[in-house]
Amino acid sequence: MGEFARNFRELDVYQNALHLTVDIDKFCDSLPKKELYCLADQMRRASRSVCANISEAWRKRRYKAAFVSKLSDAETEAAEMQVWLDVAKALSYMGEGDYAGFDAKYEQVLGQLVKMIND
Repeated sequence: MGEFARNFRELDVYQNALHLTVDIDKFCDSLPKKELYCLADQMRRASRSVCANISEAWRKRRYKAAFVSKLSDAETEAAEMQVWLDVAKALSYMGEGDYAGFDAKYEQVLGQLVKMIND
């Protein structure tokens, strides 16, 4: 769970998710205008929600069930982001290299979350 972390900002999983949020936000700026309130909005919301749920889990860490529940929410949002990446790629808004990079980074975040849930 990050035994040595003093707050959620020090967790590697939070830092990785935050970097992804920034990169996703920048990617969304490149989407066509017609996607502003659809795909871009969904991607921004889901990527930010991963970070928010990690911070909420940290505050609930004394209560195992609540902690796991919030980490599970973060995991769900990260998996949702992979769907939006699939959509962006399928609509040719994202190239294979960017897609593979984002997907691999979300797999890393998902792995970190699962490890925290299982510990």
